[in-house]
Amino acid sequence: MRPLVLLCFACLALVSVGQPRRIQHKPFIDERDFHYGFFVGLHDQSLRLQNNGRIDPETGEQWVGTTDQMNLGFNVGVLGEWKLTKYFALRLTPSLYFGSKHLVMRETGTHRSEQDDLKSCYVGVPVHLKVSAPRFNNYRPYVVAGVAPLYDLTTGSRTLLRTKPFNLMLEAGLGCDIYLPFFKFIPELKFSLGLGNVLQKKRTDLTDPADLIYTKSVDKATIGLVTLNFYFE
Repeated sequence: MRPLVLLCFACLALVSVGQPRRIQHKPFIDERDFHYGFFVGLHDQSLRLQNNGRIDPETGEQWVGTTDQMNLGFNVGVLGEWKLTKYFALRLTPSLYFGSKHLVMRETGTHRSEQDDLKSCYVGVPVHLKVSAPRFNNYRPYVVAGVAPLYDLTTGSRTLLRTKPFNLMLEAGLGCDIYLPFFKFIPELKFSLGLGNVLQKKRTDLTDPADLIYTKSVDKATIGLVTLNFYFE
């Protein structure tokens, strides 16, 4: 990640060398100590499963789980930014993520499969450190890194697997401040990785005890997000 970010900044610097200076929009907006705004975006949810290869002693079945497709969702939120120095800032972005993860459990011997959509509504409060490059004309690239506690409001009864509601995410991303005549537009690409095991091993919600075989076949589940946000400030 770090070499990629440095390469992006180097490319932007080379491109800007040959560009003439232009009239700057909102020239004093970065002098304020606090910045506020909102954002909308899209994200892809992933659920990484660690299968244990367990063979059921009664049926002889062996089940493995995976998420087999892209799971696009929608997210919205607000932005609060506190300027620390000319190049460093602290950001708080309370967010809502609406989406689902398509889960497939396959039996290795008979190739039977069971499917389920694990719908989710995450409430998150990401806290990031923002490091910005010097502004050139009406562009200013930056990188962010931080943590995001997430709480899933929809971890109800599910047939195949059930996940825990709380998780802590490690996040990193890059974006660019684009200064327009009346506001600042900021596209940002961000990667989030769950730090904990969200698999709920104790299942008291199942009406058929045979369905517990899916949970027993998985040792660990971690979530991830790839998010494309568009900020308006």
